[in-house]
Amino acid sequence: MKPLRNLLDKLHPSFDKGGKFEKLYPLYEALDTFLYTPGTVTKTAAHVRDGIDLKRYMVLVVIALIPCIFMAMWNTGFQANTVIRNRQVAEVLLNRNVLTSAEVGVVMQASIGRPIEDQLVDTVAALRSDDDETQADTEELKSSLEKQLDSVLSGESVNAVSLDQIKYTQDRNTWPDWQTAVMQSLGLSFEPGSFVSCLIYGALYFLPVYIVCMAVGGAWEVLFAIVRGHEVNEGFLVTGMLFPLTLPPTIPLWQVALGISFGVVIGKEIFGGTGRNFLNPALTARAFLYFAYPAYISGERIWTAPAVDSFSGATSLTILGTAPAADGMGALSVSWWQAFLGTIQGSMGETSALCCLLGAAFLIVTGVGSWKIMAGTVIGAVGLSTVFWIAGSDSNLMFVLPPWWHLVIGGFAFGAVFMATDPVSASMTETGKWWYGILIGAVTILIRVINPAFPEGVMLAILLGNVFAPLIDYFVLQANIKRRLARNAA
Repeated sequence: MKPLRNLLDKLHPSFDKGGKFEKLYPLYEALDTFLYTPGTVTKTAAHVRDGIDLKRYMVLVVIALIPCIFMAMWNTGFQANTVIRNRQVAEVLLNRNVLTSAEVGVVMQASIGRPIEDQLVDTVAALRSDDDETQADTEELKSSLEKQLDSVLSGESVNAVSLDQIKYTQDRNTWPDWQTAVMQSLGLSFEPGSFVSCLIYGALYFLPVYIVCMAVGGAWEVLFAIVRGHEVNEGFLVTGMLFPLTLPPTIPLWQVALGISFGVVIGKEIFGGTGRNFLNPALTARAFLYFAYPAYISGERIWTAPAVDSFSGATSLTILGTAPAADGMGALSVSWWQAFLGTIQGSMGETSALCCLLGAAFLIVTGVGSWKIMAGTVIGAVGLSTVFWIAGSDSNLMFVLPPWWHLVIGGFAFGAVFMATDPVSASMTETGKWWYGILIGAVTILIRVINPAFPEGVMLAILLGNVFAPLIDYFVLQANIKRRLARNAA
């Protein structure tokens, strides 16, 4: 590494003040500090300071995100491979007259995130049964369907999926696509049981989004650093990683570029850069896309990478927000454990509460993330959702959603761990962190339950919390001042 150090030292005068490339010093400095610890030392009297600098602080957040990054790639591929394989199985059963064309779509929807065989018999039996049939008739029908299913599938090879047998919808114009070409060139099949296939297929959707974020957002960072004459802020490393994790795999890359530009420029740089912004830049970017291009970031047809005929994969919150209240929790086709592990539809890096818990543990142990904000957010969410759950409703299914379900669906866990704890936009006082977290948790549930137009409330709740954070700190400080004055007066 010494030759590289010598090269950087040799180039330093050209980028230093008065040098030929003075204006480009932020680029040189960013590369130098990325590769080596800064060589500058304290020149005045010693002072108390943290043991880590901003760069190491941000790197620790990125390390905490690794489980969610891994899940973003694997689950994106798993969901895509599952729906491709299920469509092939449905096609085989349709050709053998086990399923009717009208039943294909229903069974596909009921099999989100799991093999179609696990759901097929019960779903088809329910479709073909009517109120006049007895339990014995239904059991006989199920038994007959199981025999047909075993007979047909045992004679068909559906493990190695051939793309020629898959019917892709044309409305999204996504097939043939370059991801499919790469998978074929690598000799990989679209098999949900293959770890490698799921990981690589998902990475082909996640990495382009991440690369666009870093390239476009990084360009804005460098531009502002050059114009203002300061160093490139490492805070963008976190923003550039958080934003892709909050997006669906089908998001157009030009929208990613627009979103990260809005988040960096309007959400941060316009207020002076890292440390001076009062809104979380990553959530500001997502909110911009949410309201500017709602068809690409909400709804039922964006959460699974390939567009497959007869299938639209709504998220759990969307299903609960639109299903009749009489359906109860039976409206969901996923279990609590599926939601906890993250093998469900949703934004690429937000589905797994388990991965978020791993990241939370790392942030708390390293002292980077505030456990008070995380705990406050959970208390606020569980408290208000319990009230709604007890009250119940005959018209709104979200009222009957148990509190423990709210913690594992949507982006609640991801928002509570990685977004609400942003040290710049969150409350600064120790007491204020509790109220800040409780406010976010309660508003998240309020938006989810009361307003079905916004089934995912954590994004808006955190942005609202960002706005109220200075006010919360103000009241906490005023309360401390009054308490000390009263104590001294006594």
